Amino acid sequence: MRYGLYLGCNMPAIRPDVERAMRLALPILGIELVDLEGYACCPAFGTFPSADEIASLAISSWNLSIAEEKGVDVVVQCGSCYSSLRMARAKLLKDEEKRERVNELLGIAGKKFEGKPCTRHLIDVLYNEVGTEKISQVIKKNLKGLKAVVQYPCHTRFPSEVLGFDNPGRPRMLKEIVEALGAEVQHYSRELQCCGGSGGFARQAYQDAVKFTKKKYDAMKNETQPDMIVVNCITCLMYMDKIQKDLSKEGEEFSIPVFDYAQILALCMGFDPKEVASISVIPRDKIIEKITGAMS
Repeated sequence: MRYGLYLGCNMPAIRPDVERAMRLALPILGIELVDLEGYACCPAFGTFPSADEIASLAISSWNLSIAEEKGVDVVVQCGSCYSSLRMARAKLLKDEEKRERVNELLGIAGKKFEGKPCTRHLIDVLYNEVGTEKISQVIKKNLKGLKAVVQYPCHTRFPSEVLGFDNPGRPRMLKEIVEALGAEVQHYSRELQCCGGSGGFARQAYQDAVKFTKKKYDAMKNETQPDMIVVNCITCLMYMDKIQKDLSKEGEEFSIPVFDYAQILALCMGFDPKEVASISVIPRDKIIEKITGAMS
């Protein structure tokens, strides 16, 4: 399996340990990652798309054209990047006028959008192309005895006719690939609620975002006993990690370690925590020690 690795903006700049985890773990599962040199921002919702649709589509198409030149589909970890690239492709394949205008702009730089590459989310590739059985077979350590809750990236769920690879109302793929590592995945009533960091919400109305997110964490804390939160979106990872520090200022402590799936996968494969899980706000040392000490 060969995929163009679209890293987006936040991962290489702020959470390079997640990128390292992906680059180390995925080849073991038979996924060859091809770098998309010269890629740009996706661009995320709440920025270009709301101000200049054609500019937004042109930037997304620039990224897809790089993958097209290399003859690969695209794999992404970020929910917003996934949605932006996939929505852009769908719009341009449907609207000839917009496609022609975008190709005029791309042509200035010698690029062209033809729409051949498909963008896939990492959860989709791991579940549908690799499979839970193979994931369980290749790991050296496991998550047995650990309880987890999962956070599904909002922008991978709706509109489901364009983005959906899982059941948008009852997603299960992230849950099952976490279970393949040995963890017990617990459910709670606000499991499908947005993390609060999506779409510029936290940047535009931070206090409202904090209140919104507290409802999610209250439900999580009252209805489950998680040792960790597992996400597969860089925005969810950064926000759900950072926000707990602000929530704790109100007097009630929130300190649930947050991991990206690629990080716990890499840890279970035996890779060095300093390489694949070294950056966080909420301490994760105790969980990492349990994982690295467990034998599969």
